[in-house]
Amino acid sequence: MKMDADILIVGGGLNGPALALALASGGLRSVIIDAVPLATRRKPAFDGRAYALSLTTVRMLQVLGIWGAVQAEAQPMLDIKVSDGKPFEGASALHVHFDHNEIAEGPMGHMLEDRFLRRALLDAVKASKLITQIAPAAVAAQEILASHAEVTLADGRVLRGRVLVGCDGRRSGVAMRAGIARTGHDYHQSGLVCAVRHEKPHNGVAYQQFMPSGPLAILPLKGDRSAIVWTETTTRAALIAAMPDREFMAELRPRFGDFLGKIKLVGKRFSYPLNLTVANELTQARLALVGDAAHGIHYLAGQGLNLGLRDVAALAEVLLDAARRGEDIGNPLVLARYGRWRGVDTATLTASTDLINKLFSNDNPLLRAGRVAGLGVVNAIPSARRGFIREAAGLTGDLPRLLRGLAI
Repeated sequence: MKMDADILIVGGGLNGPALALALASGGLRSVIIDAVPLATRRKPAFDGRAYALSLTTVRMLQVLGIWGAVQAEAQPMLDIKVSDGKPFEGASALHVHFDHNEIAEGPMGHMLEDRFLRRALLDAVKASKLITQIAPAAVAAQEILASHAEVTLADGRVLRGRVLVGCDGRRSGVAMRAGIARTGHDYHQSGLVCAVRHEKPHNGVAYQQFMPSGPLAILPLKGDRSAIVWTETTTRAALIAAMPDREFMAELRPRFGDFLGKIKLVGKRFSYPLNLTVANELTQARLALVGDAAHGIHYLAGQGLNLGLRDVAALAEVLLDAARRGEDIGNPLVLARYGRWRGVDTATLTASTDLINKLFSNDNPLLRAGRVAGLGVVNAIPSARRGFIREAAGLTGDLPRLLRGLAI
């Protein structure tokens, strides 16, 4: 039976195109099925987020030929300062200072706005002869057969491939149609996202202030700008999001503080609900889940996209190695290798971010005292600081070749 592609990828966000490019680097053909029109995804204001790309994610983008197109817009993240804070008091004097000079590899990561990364991925996909992108297109049904997977689109077209991959987000239709249950809960928090311009240079330093309602991250962007990721309770966030810009900034300034001088809003504001959702299975016969379709976590560690791209690198390596050995890449035993590889890392990061949010997003005096003591201990032990830095840089664990800067 004629196949439309080796891999059918549902979801055209960031992980879907990255997976298609990784597979194409080893000669496998992909079809990306995206419900969102390409023209919409290409709009600069489509997504207001900026990403803390780990050092290993940057290596992967270099191998895939993406980094050269975005490097000029990427801000090296040299230091991270983490502190416990209170509303209208700013950060406490005690903080943990993670300095990139404590590891030999260089900056632990780079900040990059979505608008630049998304455009570079779409350009690379368009230029590849091994990738077809169908958008807008809605998936009406899917079927897993002995020899292949089939996807039926809303317009009646049927596409066939050896493996079906869900890169379609936290409410993954691929997972639901496969009967894959999910575990998780609502944080009753929302993230308010924007960018500000400030008088003083940030010097490549990122700040994470843990407030009772949730973390406030101040992340360095190119120029004298910073990305703001401000977590509030869902009810309070809705009120703040509805405020005019002037009132919004009046709420932000006391939390931000004056260490970077006067601040001014630049660009649009965005709001995102926060929840934890983890698929109970990463793979089935001829099916795999990647990124938020597999695990949607709290963004307080800035690892959501990095976690998804680790999935991409691992799955691409498993599929390409299997294809070169002459194996059926949709065999459940082949895909189970991906599930085992990613299972521990996913479970560890999911549990740790969930625990950190519970411990820090409150004003309990006992917990606050414990947090301050814990920050002091970490700050005083160089080996502990280096461990956290290496974790943030993505240098721990069993890394796929792409994350080590090697071609698959």
